[in-house]
Amino acid sequence: MTKIVLVGAGSLQFGTGMLGDLFQSSKMSGSEIVLHDINEPAAKKTLDVAEAFIQGKDLKFQLSATTDLPSALRGADFVVISIEVGDRFALWDMDWKVPMQHGIRQVYGENGGPGGLFHSLRIIPPILDICQHISDICPGATVFNYSNPMSRICTTVHRKFPDLKFIGMCHEIASLERHLAPLLGVERSDITYRAGGLNHFSVLTDVTYTKDGTCAYGDVREKAAGYFNCKPGYSEILQLSRSTGRSIETEGFVHIDVSEVNSVRPWSDRWLFAYVLNKFGALPITYDSHFGEYIQWAHDQADHQGIQDFYTYYREFLGNSDPYIELKCKERVVPIMEALLGAGAYEEAAVNIPNAGYISNLPDWICVEVPAMIDENGVHGIPVNPPAGIRGLLTNQIGVHDLTADAILNKSRDLAIQALLVDPVVGKSQGLESLVDHMITEQSPWLDYLQ
Repeated sequence: MTKIVLVGAGSLQFGTGMLGDLFQSSKMSGSEIVLHDINEPAAKKTLDVAEAFIQGKDLKFQLSATTDLPSALRGADFVVISIEVGDRFALWDMDWKVPMQHGIRQVYGENGGPGGLFHSLRIIPPILDICQHISDICPGATVFNYSNPMSRICTTVHRKFPDLKFIGMCHEIASLERHLAPLLGVERSDITYRAGGLNHFSVLTDVTYTKDGTCAYGDVREKAAGYFNCKPGYSEILQLSRSTGRSIETEGFVHIDVSEVNSVRPWSDRWLFAYVLNKFGALPITYDSHFGEYIQWAHDQADHQGIQDFYTYYREFLGNSDPYIELKCKERVVPIMEALLGAGAYEEAAVNIPNAGYISNLPDWICVEVPAMIDENGVHGIPVNPPAGIRGLLTNQIGVHDLTADAILNKSRDLAIQALLVDPVVGKSQGLESLVDHMITEQSPWLDYLQ
């Protein structure tokens, strides 16, 4: 019997979403699924929803919920992690806005820049604790991580646990896939594509017409303006949600129904996206809010209204949506599990794994987001070749990731300050020590370990 542990399953959005993916898989039928969360009532609530669902559908799964992680992990084949700590949005607001009060022009505060640092300092220690338990109890398990900041989490985990089969998963690749075929005016089966970079900082590297094997990237560049200039973004999605009183699902490999949108701001959510495409000839896979976190000049180019509206919608969607289980594969973890269990090899669009030469000018230890072949022998990254300019932007993150990992592993306030000083988004040195000290105080107890 296959055993899967969902860590953080007290989140109904994560728990019910992942359970729906597992329940729709005939390959996973009969599996034992353990829901783990430090919040016992939340885990029990997810369990109640899941048990009612499988009874109603007569599905063959064994379910349980527990707050005891060592017990949950015994005999686990797969572990899926999706956690946050504390009041997620209150801390996120602090990550984003406090550095701005100190004069740092970051466009967002989740994965890159100072916000990404403080988020990393807060969330990586508990993930390392989880990985220590996995290493001690079920060292052969394959671990999938959905928590952010993805690249810094994966880099730090692999630095401490180099033998752990730890894979970062992000559905942001869907932001590219859902648009690529319509942009080109073809069916999804008519093209193949690859993308690569760092998580939330990745670009399309190859796109090919399957009929004759010719490169389609020239057509992508030619048609992108006409397609994206009138495509609704999160400003329009937020407005539609407020006017209709309903949430619109935007995460994962799903069709987003925006047919009711009547007007669109030009290049909504994608001003920086358009600039990168124009200057570097590379199509970003995601919106300004994500891509812009890593770039020192992003503040001058980004659609700030779109970024604010994305954040507002995301907060309102998570707070007001009514999670439910649907027998539909929305994420990419279950197909990977199936392939690892012998269902057949396939190419996965995006995994976060140590570089090992997949992007030529980045060190082997930094975790990159690249496509991979998945089979019963494991996850095998596929090399990609972003344009030279994009590779240059990626190299700016080497020191940031290196020092973030070392600051956490050495519990060092001084290394955290150095991580800010090497970050391209940080254009000043005055006041950085007081910024770090302020965040250590305000984000207690999560940052108390920094000395």
